[in-house]
Amino acid sequence: MDGPLKELSKLEKLASGAPAGKGKSPSIDQSLDALLDSLRVAKERFLNGTGTRTTLEALAKAVEDKKKEIDERQKEVYNALARVGKALDKKFTNPLPSYEPLFASPEAKLALERTVAMHFLRTGQFETAETFLSESDVTISQAHREQFMDLHGIMTSLRQGDITPALEWTHRHREFLRNRSSSLEFHLHRFQYLRLALSYPPNCDAALVYARVNLSPFYIQHRAEVQRLMTCVLYLPMSKLLKSPYADLADPSVHFDLQSMFATEYCASLGMSRQAPLRVIGDIGGGGALARIEKGRKVMRERKSEWSQTDELPCPRNSQLKPIPQ
Repeated sequence: MDGPLKELSKLEKLASGAPAGKGKSPSIDQSLDALLDSLRVAKERFLNGTGTRTTLEALAKAVEDKKKEIDERQKEVYNALARVGKALDKKFTNPLPSYEPLFASPEAKLALERTVAMHFLRTGQFETAETFLSESDVTISQAHREQFMDLHGIMTSLRQGDITPALEWTHRHREFLRNRSSSLEFHLHRFQYLRLALSYPPNCDAALVYARVNLSPFYIQHRAEVQRLMTCVLYLPMSKLLKSPYADLADPSVHFDLQSMFATEYCASLGMSRQAPLRVIGDIGGGGALARIEKGRKVMRERKSEWSQTDELPCPRNSQLKPIPQ
């Protein structure tokens, strides 16, 4: 996808209001701003009584020059758009399968619009979601919107190293998490413990007090991990820890895993999968799996056979979905 993405990036730069960049002509915004300046100067001269025929001729020339610049810029944009199409055709040589018109019925159209709106909410694009909802027939309750705003607010706090909102959520949903055998609350406390222990300078006393209060309830389920957490302080400071058997505890990826874990549990509490449906569909279609599936269907129709095993599907493992028990 490097080729199409490269051409798309060029198109984006040309179509935006950014400076001309590699474009041969100024951006449309620059041309229009310059034209407005010329009009403003001409207006002031005539209001002051200093405007002449030469002023009008210069203004007419400015209008014509800016029109040519805008036409040239639009030509560059259209040429870049054509190159994007050619790059896509070169990348995806197999034609997409043809189907009967989809989402033609009012029910199907409404379902599609709702899926798109939910995708915007799930991915934190709240302003876009509000605009889309105002221009479509979809209705999503305010309570549902606030749930996703709450999710992204907590995720933002986690990225900043603040686990308090996430812990408050786990306390409210402790029974739900227990039924799922989730270790989210333990990992939140583990994160805070490591943050105290690995601070500069190390705050081992505060870390051990925190562990005694918050990690001890999880000792039976996570005995080995709790023991490692208690022992790692013997190898502080950080320079010594990184050369010890506990170096993995200083890996920043631990924090990213925590965000993913929280999002998974939060979405599960709403009865939703961790991955947004549109993202899964995009991965399958954009990754070329859709064309391979269609080719396989065509071959099987000719041979009058059927799928016999799920692992025969030409999809990446993370897109091989299975039914979730209700």
